[in-house]
Order: sequence, then structure tokens, then C-alpha cells
Amino acid sequence: MSAGAVATAAAVRDAQGVEAGCFHCSEPLPAAPATAHVDGQSRRFCCDGCAAAAQWIRDANLVDYYRLRSQPAGRAAVDLEAQLAAFDRDDIQAGHVRDVDGGREITVLTDGMRCAACAWLIDRAVAREPGVVEVVANAVTGRVRITWDQSATALSGPLRRLAALGYVPWLATGTDRERERRAQRNRDLVRIGIAGLASMQAMMFAEALYLDIHQQMPVATRDFLRWITFLVSTPVVFWCGWPFIAGMLRELRNRHPGMDTLIASSTLLAYFASVWETLRGGTHVWYDAAVMFVFLLLGARMLEQRARRIAVAQVDTLARARPALSTRELADGSREVVPTASLVAGDIACVAAGDAVPADGRLLDAPARFEEALLTGEAHPVLHQPGDTIYAGTVCREAPARILVERVGAGTRLSELETLVERAQSHRPRVAQLADAISGRFVAGILVVAVLVYIGWRFHDPSRALEVTLALLVISCPCALSLAVPTAITVAHGALAKLGVLANDADALGSLAAATDIVFDKTGTLGSGRPTLARVEAFGGLDVEDVLAIASALERDSLHPIARAFDGQDAGLGAVDVEEHPGQGIAGTVEGRGWRLGRAEFAAGRADDGALWLGDGAEAAARFVLEEPPRADAAAAIAALRGQGIDVHLSSGDAAGPVTAFADRLAIDRAASRQSPEDKLAGVRGLQAGGRVVAMVGDGLNDAPVLAGADVSIAIGSGAALAHRAASLVLTAPSLLRIPAAVALARRTRAVVRQNLAWALGYNLVAIPLAAAGLVTPWVAALGMALSSLIVTVNALRLARVPAP
Repeated sequence: MSAGAVATAAAVRDAQGVEAGCFHCSEPLPAAPATAHVDGQSRRFCCDGCAAAAQWIRDANLVDYYRLRSQPAGRAAVDLEAQLAAFDRDDIQAGHVRDVDGGREITVLTDGMRCAACAWLIDRAVAREPGVVEVVANAVTGRVRITWDQSATALSGPLRRLAALGYVPWLATGTDRERERRAQRNRDLVRIGIAGLASMQAMMFAEALYLDIHQQMPVATRDFLRWITFLVSTPVVFWCGWPFIAGMLRELRNRHPGMDTLIASSTLLAYFASVWETLRGGTHVWYDAAVMFVFLLLGARMLEQRARRIAVAQVDTLARARPALSTRELADGSREVVPTASLVAGDIACVAAGDAVPADGRLLDAPARFEEALLTGEAHPVLHQPGDTIYAGTVCREAPARILVERVGAGTRLSELETLVERAQSHRPRVAQLADAISGRFVAGILVVAVLVYIGWRFHDPSRALEVTLALLVISCPCALSLAVPTAITVAHGALAKLGVLANDADALGSLAAATDIVFDKTGTLGSGRPTLARVEAFGGLDVEDVLAIASALERDSLHPIARAFDGQDAGLGAVDVEEHPGQGIAGTVEGRGWRLGRAEFAAGRADDGALWLGDGAEAAARFVLEEPPRADAAAAIAALRGQGIDVHLSSGDAAGPVTAFADRLAIDRAASRQSPEDKLAGVRGLQAGGRVVAMVGDGLNDAPVLAGADVSIAIGSGAALAHRAASLVLTAPSLLRIPAAVALARRTRAVVRQNLAWALGYNLVAIPLAAAGLVTPWVAALGMALSSLIVTVNALRLARVPAP
């Protein structure tokens, strides 16, 4: 055990060597910590739950857990009885529990399992519970599979023990997809395993036949070896190789021959030609080439699937983030545990500390901290005030919270993220479509060339005609060409998701890699998005409180960042017939009178001075001076973009004075003020007319025209931006450093695609003439083709390594 592991295995100690944290979970100790004797020493604990867990571990003779662990345990739960009892309900178990020999089986998740010692403890502790048949804990995935006898115990029994040790369980969502993927992976492993064993046997028998150079082997021995190889090869060709045969049938039905057509036709040609030669006692058989072809291609395909699994990992994480169970508060104040799918808008969801939020809604009662890393990439829990929007999938920390549910199911931000990721991974950019088109024509051309080569060799050396043709078909299979682009793009989308950037356009990566200029909006983009009121002036007999209340009522339901400056100032007033005027302001009726809030000429009919005005369109009622500081990472992001050779522009609807000062603060030389959405679009069109490739970054609220008109557009993360389909890319959080990181990844992706295409085309230009000249045997051709596919796949996998922005 390393010194670091020993250090983390014990409770945190202060400078005097006294335990400064809970012995069980290392959480900070309260003023009056609980105590218990463990391993002959008095230990201190943060709560009675952790003390009870430690005592149970001691009494069960499992105290070695504290010596073996390399990370502290999770805090033991003491008030989960209602949630654990809900696990016994049939409606909760539906879709998660299956019948097996000896009882029933379920897989639950827990985020407290942090090292192998945790899995060791769970396996032994839960297995001792009455009625438990089997327990398998996986410290890597955080999953615990439990098989129990329902006639001897309810499911809540072993789960109660799990929670008491600090490993709070919850149902794994998205289990059907995960189970199917696991079953498919197991089938693939069996296929490649059988193909590998058969390939070794077939090559062994083939070697004996190849070494019979002078044809001295007795005919009976030769035929025996051939028939044995036939028996070994048949299941490989038709079962292990069935995915390729099925793919060929699909391609032929669609009249679009592709990679699977060449793979399957080559394999079947080698197999049936060998069967024919075996039956008639011919000179050569090629069983070894057929099985080696299948084995090597299965290996290459598994690597490709691994690349795709890396890319879809973000979707799986998002799918599992929403809890399967939720606690709902009833009208009489009592609570019930229900499936999350049964929540509706207007319900009150009660979220315990450490639990995930089940739906989007508003925070009630008191401030609370929520961990939003999955959705926004924010590393630390964020403090939210009552009235703030809380998103599904975020995790409540420190204290419980009550959420007024507003959006559920597919309407949540979490579901929007999942949809964006899935859409990005299903898109095929133009370069991939071009590669597919080339691949299809290439296959058709190779089939014609193969016929001509066969005819030519029938005249030159009839005994080698079939062998040479087979080698040509195998070595020319466009696997590398077909994988060159989609594998790189798929891995890149997965890497983008890790960065917190989701693609909404198939060609976004290519356009971003070519970008020469980037145009930023100011408010809510480069600015912090939280403008503050620096000065308020009231006119026409109204006082400051009156005008603030009117402005707040107008802005109450607005998503524009300026609305945040008036939060909580409405004094109970309500606004009706509210209408936003992009680039001008907002209008509505408050207390029976029509009001406008926005630019001076729009709201008060006077010359604009850069401030925000309140009026009826003709007369002024108030003047508001707002200040918006830049985001903390704005300067660093702009410097990084300049370092990448990209020219940075600022385009804002604000007045010249604030925009110039803001641009000077961030060292932006090109700044345009008083820009309406149409003006912003015209500015982008002007850059494009000069041959520039323009990226636009906006908040997705008033920038729809320019986001759609730019070569590539990036929407800063907000609920509205995620729903806005005009953007090519969406940031899941307003961290601007993600933008230069995405540019760097896009350029790396472009380089990898070019490398893969160059390799695939170069390989075929060299390999096809060699095969046609008869210089390559079929099994060597299979090896070369598989290695070519392996090279482009491994090269694409390099994109998965993404440094944190």
C-alpha cells in the first residue's frame, strides 16, 4: 500500500495528530462529534449514522476495510426509510428487476463507492443480509448487482444495509439501452474469441499444407486436413462473420454496395472456392484466408465500436443523471416516493442533500447549493436563492431543498442536452458523405477490376487466377476509407461533449476549424450577464421605488440578461400584453397604463444617450444607468483566440461609450455599438464578402439572424440558448475558455481526418497494384487490410484526449 493510500485511508488529522474529520467519511466534525470504539481505539464521527456504520463493520469483523481503503467512504444515511421502502413497490421495480434462478435481480447505482475496498466491503456486508443470494459491486462503474430471494426478504432489506454503510442506492435509469449494449458486447466478444481460436487452428493446418511444396503428402492426409479446416472455418464464416453478411444483404437491397459487400463477398468467395477445391481435390484451398479475414475485421470493428462508446459516454451519463425515484410533497404536507415519470408541473419535489433533482423548477424556501458539473462544467457547488431556476440532473448539497416543478421529462434542460448530443453523433458532415460516395463508387470499380484481373490471370497462370483475385478483393476493401472520417468525427463529438460544447450542425467542426474571425455579442456573452443598477433617475412626479416597480414588472418574465438588474423590485405589480422588440426594448401594460423600457428613442422619444429609459413612448418616466462587468475568463479566452490567429470583434446593441470602455478593458480593437440584429448580420456579411470565415458568439436570445448567417455560430449556455436551433454549437455553461478549446479540437480533428484520408488513399494506391501483380497472398492481404483500418481508428482515438479548458 502506497504512502498516499495510507494517508487517505485514515481520517484527516490536524497538526497535533488529532482526527480533524469523521473517521468513516472524512467529513468535517461538528462541535460535539459522535464517538465509538473501532479496532481498540476511540474514534470520532460526524454523525450517529457514521458511528453506527463503523460499529457494524467492527462487529461484523470487517474492520480491515479501514486499512485497505484508499478513499474515504460516503456519509452514512440515517433518514432514507421512505425512499428505501419505495423500492419494494411493484411500480418502482418495473423495468429494473428481472427474474433469475434463485430469486430476482436488480442493479442499483451509488456514488459513494470510490475504491476497491468499498466494493470489497459491499460484497461481504450485503451478502450477510437474510435472503441475499449474490452481490457483485463494481467500484469502477459505481454499480451494485443484487440477487435476492423475495420470499425471504424484501429488496429494501439489503438496500438498507447498503445505505447504512454510506452507499446510498438509487435506480439506474437507461438500463434497457445499457443491458442491450452489454449483451451486444458479449456477443461480439464471443464472436471474436471463436474466430481467433479457429484462425489459429486453420493457420496451423494451412501451414502443413503450404509446406508440402513437392506434393509428397498422401492424398488421404491432405484431404483429412482440408476437411478438418472446413469444419473449423464454417462457424467462423457464417456465425462470427454474420454481421458482415447481413450488412452485404442490406447494401445490395439498397443498391448501394459498400464496405460490407467487399468483406462478405471476399470471405464467401474464399470459403466456397475452398469447399469446391476440397470436393474435387484441387491444388489450393483458402480457408485460412477466410477465417483470418473475419477475425481481423472483427477486431478492427470492435476498436471502432470502442471509439463510438467513448463518444456516446456523455449521452449515457446524461441519461442516468435524472433519478428514477422522486419524493413528492402532498397538499397536507405529507410526502410520498413516486417514479420520476409521474411528476407533473405544479408538484413540489423534495430533494434530500446528496440527491439529484428530478425536474426543472424553482427553488422554494431557503438558499441551497447545487452541484451542476454535469450540465455546466462548474467544478464547485453553486449557491442558489429562492426563486432561482434549478435544473434536473443537478445534485443538492449540504441541505435539503424544495423545488416547484415547472418542466418534466423531455421538456427539461437535461433532456435538451441529451437530444443535442444524440443529434450531433447521428449527423454526417459533408466530408463524411463525400467519403461514403467515393467508397461506394470505389467498391463498384474494384468489382470490375477484379473481373478483369481474374480474366487476365486465367490466360497468364490459371492455377493462381482465383488466389490473386481473392487477394485483390481483400486488400482493396475500403474499410480504412469508410472509417477515416466518421470515426474521427464521432470521437471528436464525444470530446466536444467533455468540453461542455454540443454540436447542433453536422459541419460545425469543419467550419470552426477554418474560422478566421470571431464576433462576440456583449451583454450576457462577454459580459457577466448580471448587469447592476449604477444610478436611477425618476421624472414626472414618480419616485425611484415607483419606476423600479414598473420596470421590474415589465422584465419579470424576460430572459434577457438586463432583466436581472430589476429582480425583486416589482412591489407586487403585474404586467400584461408584454411584447419584446428586438434591439429596441420591451413594452407592456402595468396598472392599466402602457409603458416602454429600452432605448431612449423607443421608450421616451428622445435622443439616445446609452442609458436605459422608461416611458410611454413619448414622455420619459425614468433613466437607468446599468453596469455590466466582463466575465472572469473573458480576457483569457480572447487572448487564447488571438494566439490561435483569430481576429476578435465586439458587436453590441449598447451605446458607444459603454461599448468602447468595455472593448478597451478586454483589449478588443474592433468594436461596433448600437447594432440591431440586422446590423450585426450585415457586419458578418461584410466580413464574409472579404473571404473571411466568421464565427458568431451570442446568447441565443436576440441574435437569431446573425447566428444563422455566420459560417459557424456558438450559443452561450442558457435555457433559451439550448432550445435555440439557429446555433451550430451550444455551450452548456457560460465558460468562454471552452471556445478556444473547441477551436483547438476542431483543428486537430481536421488534421486527423486529412491524415486518415491520406493514409487510406495511399494504402490502396500501393496495395491494389501489388495484389493484382500476384505479389500478395490472401491471408497477408487480410492482415494488411485490417492493419489499415486499425491505423485510422487508433489515429482517431487520439482525439478523445482533451485537456480541461
